[in-house]
Amino acid sequence: MTRLALSLTVSALAFPAAAQDDQFYEPAFPEQTRAPEAAPTAVDTEVMVTGLDTPWGIAALPGGQYLVTERPGTLRRVDESGTISAPIEGVPEVDARRQGGLLDVMVADDFAETRRVWLTYAKEVEGGTVTAAATGVLTEDMTALEDVQDIFVQHPPSPTPMHYGSRIVMAPDGETVFLTTGEHSTEQERVLAQDLTTTYGKIIHVDPLTGEAPDSNPFVGEEGVDTIWSYGHRNVQGAAIGPDGDLWTIEHGPQGGDELNRPEPGLNYGWPVISYGVKYSGSEVGEGITAQEGMEQPVYYWDPVIAPGGMTFYDGGMFDWEDDLLISGLVGNALVRLTLEDGMVTGEERIAEGIGRVRDVVVADDGAVLVLIDAPAPFGEVVRLTPAG
Repeated sequence: MTRLALSLTVSALAFPAAAQDDQFYEPAFPEQTRAPEAAPTAVDTEVMVTGLDTPWGIAALPGGQYLVTERPGTLRRVDESGTISAPIEGVPEVDARRQGGLLDVMVADDFAETRRVWLTYAKEVEGGTVTAAATGVLTEDMTALEDVQDIFVQHPPSPTPMHYGSRIVMAPDGETVFLTTGEHSTEQERVLAQDLTTTYGKIIHVDPLTGEAPDSNPFVGEEGVDTIWSYGHRNVQGAAIGPDGDLWTIEHGPQGGDELNRPEPGLNYGWPVISYGVKYSGSEVGEGITAQEGMEQPVYYWDPVIAPGGMTFYDGGMFDWEDDLLISGLVGNALVRLTLEDGMVTGEERIAEGIGRVRDVVVADDGAVLVLIDAPAPFGEVVRLTPAG
């Protein structure tokens, strides 16, 4: 709860733009950005799988196999020997323009019994494009998805095939899921992140089979959208459940201001009213303020940005990283590791710098870390990271 106390302390302040130390703005508290360098880790890298086309999401199956999404619309199964399956049939048709396509994938914890899989994707609908999530059952021979149905469709449709968000994680209760969305990026649309009658720039919390809102959601019974968990987000492309059972997310800022948040029900995370970045033109976002009463501060932000993708908490035994947060860095061209204490960032490390656009990350059964390299065919890869030597 330390973070909440700090955000309330600064909530009435508006920090002016300042280029001190190459930062656009001053942080609200010292630990909020540019953490001390964490103890460095020497790693060996091995290309486990190559030949993928713009991979976006990866999820572990039993027995050392993985499902990987390719943004043009293909779901494949890969294994540690480097084998890539033929496209799995039954995947929903995707809108693969610009940032759209087949996006995240999640496998049920009880997959051995249920064979249940979830996908998120950009969906073309009447009037535009939306973020959608679907679930289906993977056949015994793993060649097709059956009984596929949508559990979430963003609204309203957007004319802009950008900023889909689109991560999905199982909630700690095992009975609901969190979904992330974006606000489609244009001046006219980004303000909808503050509008509770839309699902732009929101964290969504729903039943994983029906898409219905749980009774515990903050806006159930109130005017607005009952599936919303939190709002005021920009483009949330990373989500994970922490060791304490809390939801953590990471979202793309504009130029500067990528944010790490711990979204809580019913709270407003500020976009586009407050931001630690500026527009790509260099002009201010809104009134150029970083805090306002009733809006939450990020746990941490990056300036310059890393352009985050997927994220996970390390729970393996191969590295001395227990409960550290591992984050994919696209323009960072690295895996970013954060050490945490009492909900605050205490250290940061860039691992395997120069490896490529890291889009997603997963921990293997043996404790190795697998990162997904986002590149067009035939250069998309799954790379295995292990301790050097």
